Amino acid sequence: MSWFQSAVVYQIYPRSFADSDGDGIGDLRGIIERLDYLKHLGVDVVWLSPFYPSPQDDNGYDISDYQDVDPVFGTLADFDELSEGLHARGIKLVIDLVVNHTSDEHPWFRDPAKRDWYWWRETPPNDWRSFFSGPAWELDPVSGEYYLHLFSRKQPDLNWENPEVRKAIHTMMRWWLDRGVDGFRMDVINLISKDLAAGVYFNGPRMHEFLQEMHASVFADREGLLLVGEMPNVTVEQARLYTDPARRELDMVFQFEHVQIDQGPTSKWDLHAFELRALKETFGRWQTGLADVGWNSLYWNNHDQPRVVSRFGDDGEHRVAAAKMLGTVLHLHRGTPYVYQGEELGMTNTLFNTIEDFRDIESLNHYAEAVAAGASPDDVLLALRKMGRDNARTPMQWTSGAHAGFTEGEPWIPANPNHEWINAEAAVTDEGSVFHHYRRLIELRHQLPVIARGDFTMRLVDDERVYAFTRALEGEELLVLGNFSGDSMRIEIEGWTGAEAPLIGGPGLVLGPWEGKAFRRSAA
Repeated sequence: MSWFQSAVVYQIYPRSFADSDGDGIGDLRGIIERLDYLKHLGVDVVWLSPFYPSPQDDNGYDISDYQDVDPVFGTLADFDELSEGLHARGIKLVIDLVVNHTSDEHPWFRDPAKRDWYWWRETPPNDWRSFFSGPAWELDPVSGEYYLHLFSRKQPDLNWENPEVRKAIHTMMRWWLDRGVDGFRMDVINLISKDLAAGVYFNGPRMHEFLQEMHASVFADREGLLLVGEMPNVTVEQARLYTDPARRELDMVFQFEHVQIDQGPTSKWDLHAFELRALKETFGRWQTGLADVGWNSLYWNNHDQPRVVSRFGDDGEHRVAAAKMLGTVLHLHRGTPYVYQGEELGMTNTLFNTIEDFRDIESLNHYAEAVAAGASPDDVLLALRKMGRDNARTPMQWTSGAHAGFTEGEPWIPANPNHEWINAEAAVTDEGSVFHHYRRLIELRHQLPVIARGDFTMRLVDDERVYAFTRALEGEELLVLGNFSGDSMRIEIEGWTGAEAPLIGGPGLVLGPWEGKAFRRSAA
């Protein structure tokens, strides 16, 4: 059994977590000041989103120096103190590895001798579109050639076909590991192998080769690391290969299927109604598909997704119950759970009145392109309010005071007004809060092997309101129930009375609105 199978990871988005110097932007010292909060929650790993020097075109995912800290976030000395503080509390540190692309202000991009470290063509060889709207090929007026950028035009894609690129990246990765880092979350890593002629940039022809080479060069002589790859458009079959320990590539991947069930097939902005059966189908398929080979990551939220209690739950009257239920359902699956900052408080989507309230380049670019093409501004804003990434990036809600206790200055993006009643200070002192429910879920994963390693069986597959599954290991069983509706209901599961040793919730198979329950028993 690998250590990460019973671990829980907490993601910090530094820009929005805690500001120590009053400039309105979160920083490393702000995180250092909150380490005891993370220890109290009980997490095993902190995943730190980018803190590197950056022009901040894409909020730090456009990196201009891979081996330093942006002054807005602090210094390398601050990073070392953060790392030491986490390790002293028994918490590992994983950092973002963003190597599909750099900033156009990175020295590599500006060095004529490294021109072939990127993708340059005299004319665009295909009609690829950027994920942030517009063509993916940008004309450089100085050279008269086009370079590839699958994201912002200020994020040119690295050419991984060049072995010197791979060598430089491996050297950088070893540098961070030598500094005490415990692993990497690899941003859109399955885009690094591309076939321009065939029009392929997801899971390209040399992906496995590149990952195995990376493992041999960087990880082979190190133990206890966590290696997770963000992989849009990855299938279960591909994930089995990526996460098969015998292949020495990755420990787990972030797949996107479950966070696309309320979207159209071609655009995240094409809103569809949430269907519980669709969620069960995708989760169940991934649970079954990686049961014997590989490992699942489990997440609802991250810096790119709207808040789950607003998205799949109820952020009104039943917010607390819905947040607890969603946490219960996710954490008791088989896989490693990820908690995004504020999720443990039941933080919700925020309020956006006009386009001027948004900060994210993806949302701003989409609005401009869609309105220019004739779409109704109100319709575009409706989609942005529901799916925009800024929902996840509002300040962490520490107190009911000014700016949610995030900063003494003016925050780079306003705090959600509901911080007056949704905040960490209130939650920590309330034993019935979402925070303490998450503490309990994390404790259970540490204590019960059936949660980390047990078999998974989906129950009530066709039920449109109740998510139900069982877990089993060595004579022990769990039954997990989640009510995804505002109605009370009685559940019938063959062989269960619901009176046995409730882990979460009370006895009996009766669920209140948005309530989650879990029961434990010895197998018959």
